[in-house]
Amino acid sequence: MTATKDGAACRRRAEAALCRAVKASPPARSATLSVAGGPSRKYLRKNKCVMFKRNDLNNMLMKPELIVALDRPSSREAGLIFSRLPDQIQWYKIGLELFTAEGPPVLQLLKEKQKKIFLDLKLHDIPNTVARAVRAAAGHGVSLLTVHALGGEAMLKAAAEAVKTIGEKAPQIIAVTVLTSHSQEDLAAIGVRGKISDQVLRLAELALKCGADGLVASVNEAQVLRKKFGENFILVVPGIRPSGAETGDQKRVATPAVAMNAGADFLVVGRPIIDASDPHAAANAILEEMAEAADRRIGR
Repeated sequence: MTATKDGAACRRRAEAALCRAVKASPPARSATLSVAGGPSRKYLRKNKCVMFKRNDLNNMLMKPELIVALDRPSSREAGLIFSRLPDQIQWYKIGLELFTAEGPPVLQLLKEKQKKIFLDLKLHDIPNTVARAVRAAAGHGVSLLTVHALGGEAMLKAAAEAVKTIGEKAPQIIAVTVLTSHSQEDLAAIGVRGKISDQVLRLAELALKCGADGLVASVNEAQVLRKKFGENFILVVPGIRPSGAETGDQKRVATPAVAMNAGADFLVVGRPIIDASDPHAAANAILEEMAEAADRRIGR
């Protein structure tokens, strides 16, 4: 079965199971769900998703989205990679390297193909500058935009307030906690004491309190974040590597299945796809691994 057909079949089974579960389950607190077809929670609530009563089975049926990181030095190279990927991939990450080299025009490629943009610039500046950057990103059709939680309370609040002035086209603000390339020793070297997980929780609590829509964190902290802060925020997990892949300079990595089980809404994958000799096949393999993990969660 192809990845597309498998995903569609998985979605149909999940929809049927979810409808049965909702009818049979006792009342619970309301939340927005996507039914085995994408992320849920705050992002989809903004986009008028159907409302269900939340329970453990509903949570189990949710299927995260794959974000492919187009980490290339030019729009020409990024475009070549894009042209070799499955059309079913809806989300793409534009990071510092490509955005610095090409600027906003590089986003046009994705907009023309009606793809969703995760602009990962990790904004970290004075509050007024960050607020203006958020408004500028909205003008380019960006869906997710990262800021660095280390920017502090005033900066985070400025980003959240800027979103309120934009309206429907506003990006979702995603706060980066601790980079997946950082180890315990790296944090100690810059004066951060204690465990990585403690630092992630501190920054996450600050960001969500200030109005951020979601967080970026490694899979190591994902489950802890879900346990402490619940389901009503977007969780983006980078450092995803398919089974058997090299980790590169990432120090806190995980397979798609592990990240999904930890509560991720988006899985960010770069080098295992874009550096592969066949990016299309590499992307399909990860999509299939995600579909299989979703099937196991619904007891296929």
